[in-house]
This record gives sequence, structure tokens and C-alpha cells, in this order.
Amino acid sequence: MSSSDSELRSPASMLSAKSVAIVGASDRAPWPSRIYANLRDFGYQGQIFLVNPRQEKVYSQRCYPSLHDIGQPVDLAMIIVPAVHVSGVLSDAEAAGVKSATIYAANVGDGEGEESKARGAWLKNFFATSKLRACGPNCMGTFSYPERLFAYPNAELCSSPTGSVAVLFQSGGILQFWMKAAVDRGLGFTYCVSSGNEADLDLADYLNFVVDDPHTKQIVLFIEGLRRPQAFLRAAGRALAAGKPVLAIKTGATQKSRNAAQSHTGAIGGDYAAYLAMCERYGIVNCRSLDDLLETALAFQCGRRPKGPRIGFITNSGGTVDLLYDYAEAEGAVVPDFAPATHEALMPHMQEGISPKNPLDTGIPSTLKAAMDQCAVVASDPNIDIVAWSSPQPGKGGMWADAQELPKLLTRTDKPIVAFSRMIHQVNEEALAIQATAQFPFIQGLEPTLRALNGLWFHAQRAGHAPEMPGTPPPSNLTPGTLDATLQRYGIALPQSREVADAQAAADAAAAIGFPVALKIRSASIVHKTEAGGVILNLADKQAVLTAADTLVKAARAAYPNAKIDGFLVQEMISGVETIVGAQSDPLYGPMLLIGSGGILVELVRDAAMRLLPVSATDVDAMIDSLKVNDLLAGYRGKPPANRKALEAAATALGRFYLDHRARIEEIEINPLIVRASGAVAVDVRVAWSKEKR
Repeated sequence: MSSSDSELRSPASMLSAKSVAIVGASDRAPWPSRIYANLRDFGYQGQIFLVNPRQEKVYSQRCYPSLHDIGQPVDLAMIIVPAVHVSGVLSDAEAAGVKSATIYAANVGDGEGEESKARGAWLKNFFATSKLRACGPNCMGTFSYPERLFAYPNAELCSSPTGSVAVLFQSGGILQFWMKAAVDRGLGFTYCVSSGNEADLDLADYLNFVVDDPHTKQIVLFIEGLRRPQAFLRAAGRALAAGKPVLAIKTGATQKSRNAAQSHTGAIGGDYAAYLAMCERYGIVNCRSLDDLLETALAFQCGRRPKGPRIGFITNSGGTVDLLYDYAEAEGAVVPDFAPATHEALMPHMQEGISPKNPLDTGIPSTLKAAMDQCAVVASDPNIDIVAWSSPQPGKGGMWADAQELPKLLTRTDKPIVAFSRMIHQVNEEALAIQATAQFPFIQGLEPTLRALNGLWFHAQRAGHAPEMPGTPPPSNLTPGTLDATLQRYGIALPQSREVADAQAAADAAAAIGFPVALKIRSASIVHKTEAGGVILNLADKQAVLTAADTLVKAARAAYPNAKIDGFLVQEMISGVETIVGAQSDPLYGPMLLIGSGGILVELVRDAAMRLLPVSATDVDAMIDSLKVNDLLAGYRGKPPANRKALEAAATALGRFYLDHRARIEEIEINPLIVRASGAVAVDVRVAWSKEKR
């Protein structure tokens, strides 16, 4: 029956079904024939029933006219029939007491066709009251390796050994190709799901199921969209608390920001930036490509969490060292110098005239024992958290004849160990056997290796801690009239300013504040004043203010002919580093904070970081560290440093303010928040008031 956005439902009756029925079984139909053969040939131990009203026997087995005619309820009905027949089969399944169904047909709610839309509407109404759990429609099925239940029309993948990786994809086609590539590299699976259009069970439900599965050690996702974000966040939080890595790739990185965005905060953020902020909070390792998704999954097979981000590289090539320097900087990887004791211990392994440094070039080692001794020295370095050994493709004979030296390295350190190659290449059976012997993964490609190792540390920092989630918005009596005082009470400093109705009042207010001043147009219709020519700075006397007021009105009327001009805002001039801080509620993931470079180039520069609220001081510190504007705050090209602590305090305060008053406001943006040596001042504050509450 229908469920709330945060409720989690179990797919156990489907993924662990003890009895199945193939509806649409036919000797001539390829998908049901392939799935039946999978169940028969690869060890499924449950009962199998065949259903087709036009056949008495299929595959030389008895065939029933309907699910009801089986005479006993089954756990899972695989509904492999044309879209037009789906509703009748589902109604029959419910009447027969079937627990779950996989609906393979397309054109059941997807696409623009009117018939498909009508079927989708029927399906929505059906699941609003039904107790039946379902995968699909428009999916390719599932693999349950512990149960040998292979409800996907692919035979090759059924022979893969059971492993520890759960794979949950919203794309059925990509699922099998990614799984094939993963098998070729030595990965094995627990449960693999193509979830399709998710009329009932969705990604959140499957994620929650594998979090509880004792055999699943890591989870890989392909995300096109989240239908129930709060349920997904609950499941992702459980995975993080359980210490199970979740790796993901999501489509939509290049979507235009929300068309209806009312602020720079919304335009900079967009859907994908909000998704990345969610990943940061919930420890989800976001991968930029399917290849990265595979290499990162392999890296997590090492089974160890690093205690820090510092990587020690052992290579056999000076060119590899040079590339690692470049790529490490681009990827933000931490590659520290070796400690003096490590330098001394490595000297006997070095070629004449070459001094040890990280990344390390020792030349080609004579034996695997020599290579492992070098790795052990690096692993013992207190400056190193992860050991990465550059290795050619393993094979038979030569140095690889003594592959038993590889697992001995794991007894000499508790740090993560990975091997890596410089380029992507095919892997043969000998290489897979040596990887299995080594008991640590062999990753391919320099940049994917760096990103995968960064992913290990990213997850390790967050694992074991359930994220804090904001509660229901508290009541607020905030009004436009109390906004400034309330911001100041939270610790957000505002410049001296006066709102006035006409030019003469603006000149008098400027004299009272003290020159120089800034003059801004006041109009509820003009959101971004600078872009409309609605701001003039550094006015030095009253005549300059009078002239500027006339200029502002003309510019405003040219840009917004129908705008109501309310007057002017006169402000003291503040100089320093221009930043932006903003807060809003993403429709999927909830309240968020943005910090970035501010001023007139904010959307062009797009130097910003976003986090889910609430944020800690550590979160805000990390956000600012990631920004280019951080260099300006520190003092750039001879300019005096600004008060970074004041920016941190103002951003943290704005986050608290928004959480406390989001019942009254949709979003708030300070641009610019000018940071100077003496503090941070909110020069321009823009609020979108809640339409329901105002």
C-alpha cells in the first residue's frame, strides 16, 4: 500500500524468493526462456511455476493458465508479458496471494503515449492499496547470488562467483555491462538490481535491504533520480553508520540550474551541486565515470580504512613519478615527503645517484620479495596512510612465480595496500589468480587510482557516524521589519544604512552616515540590483548622491519598466574580500548552506561549496579550504589578509538563522559579505519570503 517519503519497504520476498512463477513462459519467447534456463542451470533450489493461458506445457514442464490456478501462493511472479496485459496479471497475482512481482514491460507509465500514461495511472492506483511488492516496470530484472536466483535475461553473469558487492542500477542495460567489466577484474556480487521505473520499490528500499545483508560489504549505485529522497537519506545514513561504503554515479551533472532560481545561491547550486552536498554529508563516494566506479569498487576491496589521506607511491618509472606529481595536484591527493628514517631505509633499494622521494622510483625490482620489502618500508613511515605499488600486469613465470610473497605484505602493516598500473589494459586469468593470491586489489590508470584512494579516505572519515538531520521547521515570527535586528542577534554584522524615499533624503542620510557611501535602488521587483544598474559606489559628497539617485532611477526603469521604485538604500562603504553566503532548502535533500566568491562575478566564477545543514565549525572550515577565494582571504599579491574567522562565524550563524526561521523564508542570500581585517559585514541581504506565511 502507499507509503510516506521516509518509509522503507522490504524487497526480501523478491530477492530471496523461495518460489517463483514465470508469467509469459513460452518456448519461443527469449527472455522467459533465458530466465528459466538460468534458474534451472545455475542452482536455484526453490519451486518454479510456469504460467501461460495458451500453453499446457512449456520447456516440457506443466504450464498453468494463471497464477490463481497454481493453487498456492508464490513469493515472486516474473511478469514477462506485453504492457497491455500487465494490469490483468497484477490483479490475478494479488488475488492469488503472490508476495512480489518483477514487471519487465515498458510502456507502462513511461514515454509520452496516452495508452502508456493510462497504464501508469492504473499502476499508481494499484500500488496505493496493494500489499504486493514490485520491481519495475521497464526493468531487466535482478540477480540474487546467495540464493542463485537469476531473474535477469543474461546467462554469462550467472556463473560468476558470489562476492561482497551489491549493485543497484536504475538502468537495466548498463547494469549487465558494468557487472561484466567488474567480473573481468575479479569482483563478485551479492544482489544486483535493475530497478526500472520504480512504480513501487525504489532505490532507497533496495539500498536499505543490502545494508542489512551480512554478505554485502560495499554498495554500488547508478542514479538517474531519487523518487523518495527522505527514504533514500534514511537508508544512506544506515549504510554510513554500519560502515558500508556506498559508491555512486549520477546522471545530470550538466543540467542547467533551476530555471526558477531566484538567487545566485540557487543558480550556482542546481540539482547536481545539491546531490554532491548530500554525498558529502552521507559519505557516498561519487564517481565521475563508470570506469572510476569500477576502479573505486576494487580499491574498497582492500577491506581496510586509512587513518589519513597521505599516499605513499612505489613505482618503477621516472615518467610515472612525473605524471603522479601532476595528477595528484589536480585531484587534491596528499603525497607527503618520506620521514628521514624511511629515506635511510630505502637507500639500499635505490639505483646509484637517485635519492628516495615520494612518489618513489626504485626501478624494476629483481623479485617480488624485493618489491614487497620496499612497500613494507614505505608502509612503516608515520607520514603515510595508504600504500600504492605500481605494478605491471601480473602473469605466469618470472618474478610472478613467487606470488606468495604478496600476501605476506599484509601481515607487516595494517594500512590499506593497493597495486596500480599506469594504463587501462585487459586482465587475463593468470592476473586474476595472482590478485586473489595477493589479497589486495590491482587498480588501473593513474588518475582513476588517485580518485579511488581519495575515496577510501573520504569514506573513512565519515564511516560509523549517522549524519545529523534537521527536524521540522520551528515556528518563526520573523518579518521584514525585524530581519536586520534578528540577523545581528545571530552575530551577523550589517553596515550603517538608511532606507529613504527620495534623492534629497538620500543625500541627507549619506551626510549623517559619513562619506564615502554606496547608493542602491530599492524595489521588490529588482532582485539583482547590480545587473540592473541599481548600485553606485564610492559617492564622496551630497551632490554626488543626488546625481547618482537620478542615474539609478533611469537605469532601473530602463531595465524594469514596470517595477515599482520604493526609494533608495544608503550604506557606508565597506571594502575587503567579497564573498557570498546563502541558505535555501533543496526540494530533494533539504536545507543547505552555500559559501563562495561573491560580488558581480559570482555566477561566472562559480567558486562555491555547498553542505547540508546543520553544519559544524569543521564543515565550514573545510568548505572555505576548498575555495579559490581562500587565497584572497590569506592575502594575495601583497594585499592585506582578511579575517577568515569572521567569515566562518558569519556562515555558521547564517546556517543557524536559516534553520530557525525557514518556516518564514524560502531562502536567504548575503552577496556580498565583505570580509576585512576587522570582521565580516553583510553588505547586501536578499530574502525570499515564504508565500504561504507572508
